[in-house]
Amino acid sequence: MSSYFPRAGAESRSHRSPLFQRSLLASVVLGLSAASGLAQAADAPACELDRSVRFGGMNWESNLVLTEVERFIADKGYGCKTEVVSVETLPALAALERGDLDVNSEIWLNSTFEPWQKAEASGRVKRIGDIYMGGEAWFIPRYTAERLPELKSAQDLPKFKDEFKDPEEPGKGRFYGCPAGWGCEVVSGNLFNALKLGDTFTLFSPGTGATQKAALTSAYQRKENIVFYYWYPTPLVGSMDLVKLELPAYDKDKHACLTDPNCADPQATAYPDNPVFTAVNTDFSEKAPKLTAFLAKVSVPLELMNQTMAHMEKTEGEPEDVAQWFLKEHGDVWTQWVPADVAERVKTAL
Repeated sequence: MSSYFPRAGAESRSHRSPLFQRSLLASVVLGLSAASGLAQAADAPACELDRSVRFGGMNWESNLVLTEVERFIADKGYGCKTEVVSVETLPALAALERGDLDVNSEIWLNSTFEPWQKAEASGRVKRIGDIYMGGEAWFIPRYTAERLPELKSAQDLPKFKDEFKDPEEPGKGRFYGCPAGWGCEVVSGNLFNALKLGDTFTLFSPGTGATQKAALTSAYQRKENIVFYYWYPTPLVGSMDLVKLELPAYDKDKHACLTDPNCADPQATAYPDNPVFTAVNTDFSEKAPKLTAFLAKVSVPLELMNQTMAHMEKTEGEPEDVAQWFLKEHGDVWTQWVPADVAERVKTAL
């Protein structure tokens, strides 16, 4: 009686055939790939939000770099999509209150003191972490200080107006203030008025931070006399030899009025040290507690921020490039901001 089943010897030979072995190997590989894919899917982080995290993109270097560092960590470490909304200082604060922004990576307290107090009192925004201690001043180049040894303070400027001629109003000097729309524009404008410089100087507010930097850099390279407001840490202050003009002793109440766009009686006072901190929308902090915990720990030593700005100036790097450099070179700093598993995912992605 014939059988429909193969003999034992034939069965054994079929298992040893090249075709069978290739099929078996393919099945094993596919199985391992599927298992690996499932494992990776299980390990992949799930963002706390089902939409993009919205970062405020203020157009100064330290903020642009820091925002890109935070975005990379949020993306690779927490599995979140992110976007940058280009906005100026005071509109950004209003957008944070409304929830149009989730994160403002750098708020300079002394430039936004009154508006920030009002926003914080609303309960719609939260200050969650201190980044570093920045500074602000009115500067002249050292070569100008050597040419004009009697120019020591901002109050001396009217006597030297002809040394800083405004090309559009040659009868006056030009003072380069803060870029239009920035919080520091309010303070530098109020301080300019408090020092009663309007009769002898024009207050020039560049349209953007890039315009301001280009104008100052060009004048410095030509050894022209310039007087201007600037903040630090920045590539510009780090790359120039500058002298601060003296201002009247710091007074807390006077400075608070200088930060108010409606300051009725501005009075001159020096800039204090300027705390720079991270703020988030309150609703965002409640929906994304893990992201908020990470952002609250973001802190950069001032010396390291100076080094980062110097690297940006030297390499002429874009913010994304400088952020990658920071993450690769200074893991000892940023790994302190996140749990170990998040740090490993970020390192793998670099």
